[in-house]
Amino acid sequence: MIETLLGGMKPQQFLDEYWQKKPLLIRNALPGFKGLLTPAQARQLAADEDVESRLVHASGNKNDGGWQMLSGPLRKRDFPKSGAWTVLVQGLNLLLDEGDKLLRQFAFIPFTRLDDLMVSYATDGGGVGPHFDSYDVFLLQGLGQRRWQISAQKDLTLVEGAPLKILRNFKPTQEWVLNTGDMLYLPPKYAHNGVAIGECMTYSIGFRAPSARELSSAFLAFLEEKFSLEGLYADPDLRATPTPARIPDEMAARVTEMLSRIRWAQRDVTEFLGQYLSEPKPHVFFDSPPEELSPAAFKRAVLPVGIRLDLRTQMLYAAGKFFLNGEVVVIPAGDAKAFRRLANERTLTELKDLSEKGWELLATWYADGFVHIRHEARAA
Repeated sequence: MIETLLGGMKPQQFLDEYWQKKPLLIRNALPGFKGLLTPAQARQLAADEDVESRLVHASGNKNDGGWQMLSGPLRKRDFPKSGAWTVLVQGLNLLLDEGDKLLRQFAFIPFTRLDDLMVSYATDGGGVGPHFDSYDVFLLQGLGQRRWQISAQKDLTLVEGAPLKILRNFKPTQEWVLNTGDMLYLPPKYAHNGVAIGECMTYSIGFRAPSARELSSAFLAFLEEKFSLEGLYADPDLRATPTPARIPDEMAARVTEMLSRIRWAQRDVTEFLGQYLSEPKPHVFFDSPPEELSPAAFKRAVLPVGIRLDLRTQMLYAAGKFFLNGEVVVIPAGDAKAFRRLANERTLTELKDLSEKGWELLATWYADGFVHIRHEARAA
């Protein structure tokens, strides 16, 4: 299946030759793929206040750069009665079992980089304008056809006043029409423009690429919570000064020495990444199970069928530590192999050898809505 997805290549060959290097068009990447939603279902999701969605269309108004964008939830009267428009619905992997399965087709790339499955539904001629993404993206065609134009141009100047990042001087160098099941891979900052040919739905598999500024800000906040410096600033040898507004060199030197005591190692960075990258997005909430189960009843229910992670749960591990939805979790040493399998495969059926502590953890996660008994319907 992976070889078909990548046009006959093995994952490492794709990573070596194309990943963050050059585009790749893959015809019939998913044979028989018909899409995950109908247009009506996409619009229904866009009306849900718990779902991230946007409506985009050309406005013809110079004041907004010729484009309009409306964030959801979207009502029926928000949609133009004529002309070309596009609805974008984020996070299908958090909402649909099939969306999660599609995203996990790309699990040859670490979960720490997999971010989101988005669907774009457009009427004839619809699109979001020429733009670029700051991350890798696979564009998988569902319903209908879409014409893609791409360019490796260095000019990434944006249209002023536009509500989206629209390229001002887009100059395409390659063009294709994608049919159902075709897929286009684009590296970061590769300019592209997709226009629907008739009614069209495209599924975008996006990858997480936090900026250095975002990472540094979050890491400093992590350090503030994890470490604390003892003592107070003191200057027992202070001298009288005729220039009280001047910051003394001695004060700067003392504070420099105090701050130099802040230390971190790779293990601290790993712990930070585990918590930061497994943290649910702000709009994500978990639902408790419909009925409470005692630990004994939970174990009886799980043993024959196993468990699975909730669609919204992110579970990671590294350097002997496990991370679940933004928190460090302590796993009994004898259960580590089983929990690593749960993190990688997102389901676990071999549970008979779990320790009592391991069962207690799973029961707590079940009560919090982080995991489910495998036969239960997914709540999303």
